[in-house]
Order: sequence, then C-alpha cells, then structure tokens
Amino acid sequence: MAYAEKRVSTAKGSKGTVTWRVRYKGPNGTWLTESGFPTKKTALDWGREQERQIKAGIWIDPEARSTTFGDFARTYMQSRRKRGRTTGTRWDRLENHILPRWEHTRLGDITWFDVDSWQQTMDVEDVSRGHCVSLMSTIMTAAVDAKKVTVNPLFGRRRTRETSGDAAQRRPQKVQRDGGARPEDAILLAERLGPAVGIHVLTTAFAGPRWGEGLGLHRDNTLLVRRQPWGAGEFVCPIIRIVEEYAEYQERDEHGNKKGYILRLEATKNDGSTRDVDVPPFLAQLLRYHLSDWPHPRIFCTPSGQPWRRGNWWRTFRPACDGREERARRRGVAHRDAWEPILPGLDMRALRALHDTMQSEIGVKEPLAFEAAGHRRPGIKRHYQKPTAAMRAERLEGLEEIFWKGMANVGLSTLWGRVSLQKAPAERVSQISPK
Repeated sequence: MAYAEKRVSTAKGSKGTVTWRVRYKGPNGTWLTESGFPTKKTALDWGREQERQIKAGIWIDPEARSTTFGDFARTYMQSRRKRGRTTGTRWDRLENHILPRWEHTRLGDITWFDVDSWQQTMDVEDVSRGHCVSLMSTIMTAAVDAKKVTVNPLFGRRRTRETSGDAAQRRPQKVQRDGGARPEDAILLAERLGPAVGIHVLTTAFAGPRWGEGLGLHRDNTLLVRRQPWGAGEFVCPIIRIVEEYAEYQERDEHGNKKGYILRLEATKNDGSTRDVDVPPFLAQLLRYHLSDWPHPRIFCTPSGQPWRRGNWWRTFRPACDGREERARRRGVAHRDAWEPILPGLDMRALRALHDTMQSEIGVKEPLAFEAAGHRRPGIKRHYQKPTAAMRAERLEGLEEIFWKGMANVGLSTLWGRVSLQKAPAERVSQISPK
C-alpha cells in the first residue's frame, strides 16, 4: 500500500520548503520512491496509480520513460536484423534526418504534434518524409512492446502535407516525357549498347525483373519451360525463374558504424518476388543466342563475370540514354562517335515500369499482371483468382506484337547487325501439345 512522507528542505535558498515523497511497492515487491509532490494527496494519488498499473500489468518504470530516442533506436536496430539493403536504408534515414532532431529527446516526451511539425520542415521529397515518420513510428511501437512507454503517439496518424508555395509546383520527373518510356526507346537503347548489355535492357523492358533480380539471374534459371493444362492439351512456354537478387549497400556493424559498400547475393525480398515469368518468343530467341555466347553463370554481368556495380553500370548506361559528344582520335585514345539522346533521365526502374505499362495497355488480367511484376496483389481476390493458360497466351501475344511494331517504327528488322529476328512461319507465341 502506497504511503506519503513529508520532506522539509534544508538547502540554502529553499530552507523550510515542504514537499512530499511517495513510497510504493514495485513489481518484484521492493519499495520504490518518487519525490517532489506539492501535497500529500497528489503524492498518494500518484503512488496508488502506479500500484494499479503494476497490478494490471501495464506499469512502466519511470527510469525507462527517460530513455532517449537515440539510445532506444540503436537498441532497436541491433535487435531487428533485416535484409542488408533495408538495414542500410534505415540507418541512412536515422543518421541523416531523424537522430539530428530526436536523438536526445526522451521517449515519453515525443508527441505527434512535434513530429508532424518537424516533418513539414524536412528539406526532402514528401515520400521521404513519410518514410522517416513511418520508421519513427515503428521504433516507438517497439518501445511500447519493450515497456519504455505506454502508447505510441505516432500510430495511425495522418501527416500534414504542404499544399502551397513550392509544394504546389509540379516536380521535375526523371524521364522527361508524358507517358514515360516507349518500347521504341528500349529497342534503340539495346541496339546502341550491343548484345551483351542490350539483352539486359530488353529483358527488363519486356519481362520486368528488378535491377537486383536481373543481376542475380542464373543461366540455370533461364529459358526453363512452363507446362500448364489448357483445354485438351497443355500450354508450353519458356520462362525465367527469379529466386535471388544482388543487393549493393553500405555494410554496418551491430552499432551502426559504417564498414564500406558490399555487393551480396540475397533471396528475393518477399514471397511474391520469387516467381516464374513467361518470356515472349522474340526475347526467348535473343536469350538463346546470348546463352550460347556468354561464358559466365550470371547472364547479366560484366564481361569479366562480376556483377555490375551501380557506378560502373551508369558509366555505360547513361551516355546511351542521355547522349554524348564525339571524341577525336588521339594518341592512346580511340575515336568515339557522338550519340544523340534517346531519352534523357531514363533508368532501369523506368524500363521495369514500361513492362507494367505495356501489360496494362494490352489488357493483361490482374492475377497475371501482379505475378509477372513480382507484386503481392492486395485483397481477397488474390486467393480466388489465378493466372490461366489463356491469360498467359494473351500476354505473350500482346508483348510480341508490341515488340515487332516497335522494331518497324525505328526501322529495324535485326539487332546488333548479326542476329536474325525473322519469325519462322511455324513459330507461335504459345503452344498446345497433347498430354
């Protein structure tokens, strides 16, 4: 049972000042104290409330309430081991944006009003503000579970977004064209980059693997065969099997200290990302040529067989998209032709988005569109609707037609001056064979 004690100050300047101290039993039966109450009643009320919370199992140690956000955030990061790139991204957000403002703030002093006001002042894109607030909320929820605070004040709250001034202006896009990239852009880019790199571009545009998934694609998982019952026979088509990916990120130790950048092979990011993607006939033919020419296990890698580093890739990829000036021949330096821009700002993510855009254009049904893109379809329908052989055949026929129209639009019938892409009369997008 809590009880109160009178305390009379003997300190110089406050001699004779009366305050009250409350003593109450903690969870393990020991007596705990809290001082500084102005009256006996307030001290007793506070002590009895602590005992009520202890009995109900919701009591928070006052010392735990004083834990700073920075200390607990580091504890949280040590205890939650995510995929390497995810961990690096979280540390970047903490160090660059969150901790400079909240590191020394006590967990119990964090309010939604202060967090919402702060995020509006961040000099980053609005989506990055949302990611920072979301990470803070995740950490605060963990603090509730760790019994550092009783409630997460950020949970379920909607951020205030700027709607005036600079926020109301249209922000520049990476790909400067309404509608984004075209199939013709992917074809021209592939032709310019040559067969070893160009096939990576076309596969991204017409099959949709993510950047890391493309780097991780092994020849043993390329041009496998899908067999699915279809009417009285079965549907047969080549596929690429995506089961792993390369991730490039800054490695950190358990305390968040930077250790340098690494490139590591990992499992795909979630169950939906592990998938088989049907390959249209033109791309299957190009991949067959590539597999016969390419000596390395990973089919989209550097000529030496190493996975592409982002910096090295961009030095190859960016001039092909953005254009370059002519370089005259001189001693020790070969002549280099000028390149006109194809689509300044184009990147591999935009090519993956092109694949999804083409799927929408040709009316690919949702079950198959989500599967091909490696997205988890939301809602109950994902449990009821499954891709059928007819859906798959329709998608392949649509992508094949888009490719050949694109080739005609840019005046090409072959790629790289050595690969014949003329379709054999008997070749079909899909095949029915007897069971």
